[in-house]
Amino acid sequence: MVGSSLTRFTLLTIVLATWPVLQSCAADNDALKHVTLPPGFGIEVYADVPNARSLALGSDGTVFVANRRGSSVYAVVPNEDGSTEVLEILTGLDMPNGIAWYAGDLYVAENTRITRYPDIEANLRSMPDADVIVDDLPAKRHHGWRYIAFSPSGKLHISIGGPCNVCEEDGFATIERMNADGTEREVVAYGVRNSVGLAWHPETGELWFTDNGRDMLGDNLPPDELNRAPAAGLHFGFPFCHGGDIADPEFGELRDCDEFTPPAQKLGPHVAAIGLRFYTGTEFPTDYHGQIFIAEHGSWNRSERIGYRVSLVRIDENRAVSYEVFADGWLQGNTVLGRPVDLLVLDDGSLLISDDHADVLYRVFYKGLD
Repeated sequence: MVGSSLTRFTLLTIVLATWPVLQSCAADNDALKHVTLPPGFGIEVYADVPNARSLALGSDGTVFVANRRGSSVYAVVPNEDGSTEVLEILTGLDMPNGIAWYAGDLYVAENTRITRYPDIEANLRSMPDADVIVDDLPAKRHHGWRYIAFSPSGKLHISIGGPCNVCEEDGFATIERMNADGTEREVVAYGVRNSVGLAWHPETGELWFTDNGRDMLGDNLPPDELNRAPAAGLHFGFPFCHGGDIADPEFGELRDCDEFTPPAQKLGPHVAAIGLRFYTGTEFPTDYHGQIFIAEHGSWNRSERIGYRVSLVRIDENRAVSYEVFADGWLQGNTVLGRPVDLLVLDDGSLLISDDHADVLYRVFYKGLD
């Protein structure tokens, strides 16, 4: 049986035994020599930030950067001459992957808690004491790096990943929301294995999110997912059904796929789709306006790697109509030059991409056709 613990262990052992060591290239930013973009676009390094993952933008243009492997939060401050200054503003945290800016305050999500730092951009060099918003998040660390974001209505959302490859356990595999002070906490989506990207449609205000599919079903199953939640309380299938129509070999007999909300767009299998952003700027050509960019961190549970790129899902009348590659080249043969994680639209309309492998932020801009 594919789902047996012995089979899963054997497959994992084979994959890891044949997997080359990731090669870091932060020193010379070698990825820029290989990244390909559509005609008219350019890319440059915006800042060097260790293990750069989740991104948030302050009202003064400060880019806040969190990480998963480390314990710090950074602020990237733009200078008038176009350069940037990187400040390590918080240290000693526990997996501070989730980060959000709201009404002047910085919110940081660790494994078991969410804290708030008031009036953050006025206090970058003298950090205020943290207000604890929530301190009872599940302590399990498998998929325990949090991702947070604020909705247009001011609700703080957080993903609570399943503590496993595939399992059924109360209190996990959900997306929750709450007020900015932590009150009125509730589940807004069920059956979400591990979402590390939340965004809201700029016109309808509906929640869209990525979800990473389970492992150990082979190279091409299941797909990662881009999901749309037009209402609260929907169930997206995990652990019973994957990709909208693939019954799980262990849990599929318990529920039928027809009971659940299918993905708005199936993504590549094991691409590790993480951060996503609707493009709300004006610098890019108009056919990119309102479209979804997705950072694909890259596969590990596959004999041939896939992902390590930024993809584009085109939306028409609030429906996903296509899925294509936007930025590629971080994977050269079997050598990894970078792993995109999160995305951020700057005030000038350019697009930031965090890379926790090369330890940098890239800036993608539109320079026009020659």
